Amino acid sequence: MTASGPPRSRPEVIADAAIALLVERGLRGLTHRAVDEAAGLPAGSTSNHARTRSALLEAAFARLVDLEKAAMEPAVGAAEAPVLPTGIDEIAALVAESLYRTLTERRVQILARFELALEATRRPELREIYDAAGTAFRGPAVQLVTLLGVAEPERQGRAFIAWCEGVLFDSLAGVGARRIPTRAELQAGLKELLVGMLAEVG
Repeated sequence: MTASGPPRSRPEVIADAAIALLVERGLRGLTHRAVDEAAGLPAGSTSNHARTRSALLEAAFARLVDLEKAAMEPAVGAAEAPVLPTGIDEIAALVAESLYRTLTERRVQILARFELALEATRRPELREIYDAAGTAFRGPAVQLVTLLGVAEPERQGRAFIAWCEGVLFDSLAGVGARRIPTRAELQAGLKELLVGMLAEVG
């Protein structure tokens, strides 16, 4: 899978090929030679960029973080904009659109992230990257639920993220992968979640 936009650097080409291979072949199929072949690069190009397997995994993970940050810009921008979304319907629609685009346009990236998330439980160097990225994404989620006036923004922001992550996993790797939910279904689910959070107020 390749990223859209301006021409990619060689490290980005290598990382994108590694991401695609993670999904196609799993961690066992991720080798320097396989990445060279998938990226259409001369033999040895990947090892010159990432000498070890750990370095290659870190490069793929770092690239995923960059791609996710770019994809999250609309939601992050909404959370930080001068005119903020404040109603349940508006926030649910915003997040539902982001989730739907992720499910339909970024399937490979998310599946690769799932692969690497499991590997991060065994590799401290990946855990550090994963945790840093996750912390950066929690801020906008907490701010969005704070706008609604929930009782415990930190705790409920985490629940909000967990719901979104659960939908992604179920829809891409779980039983739900047989049919991706529609925008309307995602929005309805989010609205139910947010209404429930607000019910705790008072």
